[in-house]
Amino acid sequence: MVKKYFPFIALLAAVLLFAWVKQNQRGSGRVENTHETGTLEFNRNINHLVFSKHARCRMDCRHIDDQEVKDILQNGEINHNKIEHNGKGPTYPIEGFTKDHQHVRIVFAPHESETVVVTVIDLDREWQCNCN
Repeated sequence: MVKKYFPFIALLAAVLLFAWVKQNQRGSGRVENTHETGTLEFNRNINHLVFSKHARCRMDCRHIDDQEVKDILQNGEINHNKIEHNGKGPTYPIEGFTKDHQHVRIVFAPHESETVVVTVIDLDREWQCNCN
């Protein structure tokens, strides 16, 4: 009798496993203006931005200024598929258009009382850059 129901039990187990994986997949949660990240809360406050050396170099190459970065932080959309978690904490890629219509992805990393701008990516154009 067990042999008769084994295929159905195995199929049910596979479906439940698939549903669990999809629900717990990285970036599957909805993030609006804030997102709990353990002890840190990601918010879109532009008052405590810190620009990494790499981000400054990329901004210079792509002709993107501080105000455009702040606009993307406040008004852009989080790309949930690109959220990453590493030993330093999560990074949030936020996408949008600058005032001169560049389609960009800017990666932000919240750290305690500040938000670090990690990098700036132009999604439509390849820029010549010598950033290391």
